[in-house]
Amino acid sequence: MSALSTFDIFKVGIGPSSSHTMGPMRAAQEFVLGLGRDGLLERTRGIYVRLYGSLALTGAGHGTDRAILAGLEGADPATVDPDQMQRDVARIRAEGRLRLAGRHEIAFDEPMQLLFLKHESLPAHPNGMRFAALDAAEAVLREEEVYSVGGGFIVRAAAAPPAAAPPAARSPQPAAPYPFSTSAELLAQCRASGLEIYELLLANERAWRSPDEVRAGLLGIWRVMQACVERGFQQQGVLPGVLKVRRRAPRLHRVLAESPADQPIDAMEWVNAWALAVNEENAAGGRVVTAPTNGAAGIVPAVLQYYTRFQRGASEEGVLRFLLTAGGVAMLFKQGASISGAEMGCMGEVGVACSMAAAGLVAALHGTNEQIENAAEIGMEHNLGLTCDPVAGLVQIPCIERNAMGAVKAINAARLAMRGDGSHKVSLDQVIATMRQTGRDMSTIYKETSQGGLAVNVPEC
Repeated sequence: MSALSTFDIFKVGIGPSSSHTMGPMRAAQEFVLGLGRDGLLERTRGIYVRLYGSLALTGAGHGTDRAILAGLEGADPATVDPDQMQRDVARIRAEGRLRLAGRHEIAFDEPMQLLFLKHESLPAHPNGMRFAALDAAEAVLREEEVYSVGGGFIVRAAAAPPAAAPPAARSPQPAAPYPFSTSAELLAQCRASGLEIYELLLANERAWRSPDEVRAGLLGIWRVMQACVERGFQQQGVLPGVLKVRRRAPRLHRVLAESPADQPIDAMEWVNAWALAVNEENAAGGRVVTAPTNGAAGIVPAVLQYYTRFQRGASEEGVLRFLLTAGGVAMLFKQGASISGAEMGCMGEVGVACSMAAAGLVAALHGTNEQIENAAEIGMEHNLGLTCDPVAGLVQIPCIERNAMGAVKAINAARLAMRGDGSHKVSLDQVIATMRQTGRDMSTIYKETSQGGLAVNVPEC
């Protein structure tokens, strides 16, 4: 049954990847916090980190190494300043020294102590890491195996000691008054209680936070999304990495903003601009909101901007309905399949985000519970089999444009659902089951390894 919160789905962090940047940073941070909690930090003289599977194969392009260095120094993905993080990483590499948890300095030889094991995988998930702390005699003080499972979530191997997780990462307590793990259960709970989907999700949130905290938190998430769009419109130049991809959002924004009043602009032009702005910021390592991941972070903000800008009667209450409903849909996918590109390909990221945004838009427009479920189903059904094949291991090609396409598709899915009465042949649960099976059947080379698809057919430079 669902024990997830909307605030587990929408997390503030930095780009370019929730699974390859935010998750590893969190894992490294919690590893050193655990050392400090148990009195082992001052005894530590060496830290070793090994990356496996997808983390090893695309981690360099996703900034995994930089994220781990920052995390070992105590940086938190929700609060770290991206510019300061770059300076800190440069200092670590220039000096060959780490300040564990920001206070205990040790020598660190990065090429020897942070290893990308590209031909090895750990059993539980493609995004595996191992951390080890050694004393002066090179005896192991602690070793942990951690998995970054998408959306900034991390899971420890069963044998690992319990982590000193920050409050935001702990499971909400007490139990939700309206638990669910499938869309059928969610709809049944709504029918039995007489609640709309967003009302049911709001009731669950209020079991863990005050009404004012829930409202302020959701509106805070929306403000971060809007700020990301604005930064994406203001920045210029090329994105980091060997591809030298030029930012397109600033020019597109200027063209749209300066268009003559007598030349109406298709709303989809703005949707493209908003989505590109967010994902260009993400690719540059800027501050974004997982929705449900960083690689798909532009879809929900773009569709929310479409709602507030182009829909009559748009309101702050509509934004809340949107975010609560979209978060609830993401919970269904996380529990029924996965939101990890390394497990599901890009249907686990852009596909889920498309489904979330479609459902959220219908909720904002006062659609019925059945229409919301229909929109979510349409949004994923037409993303089944979507591969994750980032060129050069960077979250740029095809990721940035794919968010624009996903946002437009989400709006169309919402429109199709709103024109119906909610009845349809394929349920959301059936699509989630199909997604899970498709992800299992999909070749590993198409699941965030950069070993197939565009990643091998497009030159890197």
